[in-house]
Amino acid sequence: MEAIVLNNQFTETELKVLAFVTEKHGQQKRKYTHEPYVNHLIRVALKVKEYTQDSRMVMAALCHDLLEDTKCTVVELYQFFIGINLTEADSDYICFLVKELTDVFTAEAFPQFNRKTRKELEAARLWEISPEAQTIKYADLIDNTSSIVPHGGAFAKVYLKEKKRVLAQMDKGHPELYQLASSIVEAV
Repeated sequence: MEAIVLNNQFTETELKVLAFVTEKHGQQKRKYTHEPYVNHLIRVALKVKEYTQDSRMVMAALCHDLLEDTKCTVVELYQFFIGINLTEADSDYICFLVKELTDVFTAEAFPQFNRKTRKELEAARLWEISPEAQTIKYADLIDNTSSIVPHGGAFAKVYLKEKKRVLAQMDKGHPELYQLASSIVEAV
């Protein structure tokens, strides 16, 4: 798959953020579809925009995998936002959301735990993140499900079970997007 064509769907500032994350993610590809990774970020951000119209959340959605999948740091991200003339408050807020969306209980950070334990701990953490971050997480889950279920083989069943567990109590975000995410996970 090629990169997604945008038709004035992002503001000028959001496009600057998209260019930044595109550079940072480089040639990364999606695991199952082998499409440019940035396509996933665009779809998640557009879904967030469809439901919230909050540009800060859209920018956080574009950056949601930056800290865990690239060498980018929070300081670098913050400095980028200041460099494109975002306020300190908006820069702090977007970085806060991105940190909330970054997996904490990874295999690298917690090698002593098996996947099931790590995912349980991560689910409990996600239940406590802000409603705005949960909203972005719903959009992420929707997009991930659309590629993992048809292409993930046996892993798809494990993935869906984990996501049902997360959604059971991650219910503080946008109610309509929550319902959509829940219905997609339940339907497959």
